[in-house]
Amino acid sequence: MALVLNEEQQLLKDSAVEFFKEYLPIDTIRQLRDHPDSEDSQNGYKKDVWQKMGEMGWPATIIPEEYGGLGFGFVGLGVVLEAGGRTLAPSPLLSSVALGASALLLAGSEEQKNQWLPQIASGEAIFTLALQEGPAHNPRLITTRAEIKGSDYVINGKKTFVSDGHIADQLVVAVRTDGDDNSRKGQSLLLVDTKQAGVSIKRSVMVDTRNMAEISFDNVTVPASALLGEQDNAFAVIEQIVDRGNIALAAEMLGSVQEAFEQTIEYLKTREQFGQPIGSFQALQHRAAQMFCEIEIGKSLVMSALNAVDAGGFDIPYMACSAKVHMCDTYRLVSNEGIQMHGGMGVTDELDIGLFIKRARVVMQMLGDENFHVQRYASLRGY
Repeated sequence: MALVLNEEQQLLKDSAVEFFKEYLPIDTIRQLRDHPDSEDSQNGYKKDVWQKMGEMGWPATIIPEEYGGLGFGFVGLGVVLEAGGRTLAPSPLLSSVALGASALLLAGSEEQKNQWLPQIASGEAIFTLALQEGPAHNPRLITTRAEIKGSDYVINGKKTFVSDGHIADQLVVAVRTDGDDNSRKGQSLLLVDTKQAGVSIKRSVMVDTRNMAEISFDNVTVPASALLGEQDNAFAVIEQIVDRGNIALAAEMLGSVQEAFEQTIEYLKTREQFGQPIGSFQALQHRAAQMFCEIEIGKSLVMSALNAVDAGGFDIPYMACSAKVHMCDTYRLVSNEGIQMHGGMGVTDELDIGLFIKRARVVMQMLGDENFHVQRYASLRGY
């Protein structure tokens, strides 16, 4: 398994880094935050830039060529998300591609793939996964129910923390069609149009300006053709979707961590106390060295996890847990140290470092925090 990018992947990464610097710099976060009545702020992302990303082919990275994609694989998506993480770039790339497109690729019928994957690949349609129901990630706990009435499903329930749910065109909804609320069996996946009668969406803006939504389903009726995969047997597919989402999220976190670290190192070189740069103080050098080592480990873990998805190996769940746990720990370390080393200036809006600690606290909770994934890894190993 290669832990370095090939020439084509490196070119993709370089172009993505330049793109995000030009079109979605870190100040984009402030613009969306400070102008809440603007169309971009209401959407939570810039539609014109998303269109450019579609033209670049980034939503098409993991989608096979026969469905209008590029077939670039998860490594391709990962390097783009890593570049976007450096500028905290707001876009539906994670929710629509890593989660939505993955759901269709893993469980969709040929008819569903042919209908929707080309639209995701072009950026025309935005998908997302509606899974979580409580304050914490627990894919087994599904209380949203879908009753079979004739040839239709009637959905009732509520989902929380749905990533980009307020801008999605289609939801991949985890529902219970049989069994107890906390059972692995009896779960199904249904495609639901967000404009469907009975769908109610309430947007929530997180502290880092990332968009989540609370979505209620009140007697929402969808046809049998909306079923993704097998009825009552979706739990294994849900875990695979979440694994892919966590690996993609770890790649984004890696980009953010590197940028926060580099900004902190630059500050240590320029900030002076007692007539010399504070970076010359041995105690701060030791702390910087620890951050550097953890980031280098993170690079290997994330690349290994991205490659595992493309290889379709049995170790994807292990790699997803490992990458997410390590990046959570590393993001906490680097964001905390970044604030500490910047001193009082670090928490002001004048510097960017404060934006990274806010992003860290949100992404660490998405799709399961490190405690969830440590326990899951232990369970996978038989403990």
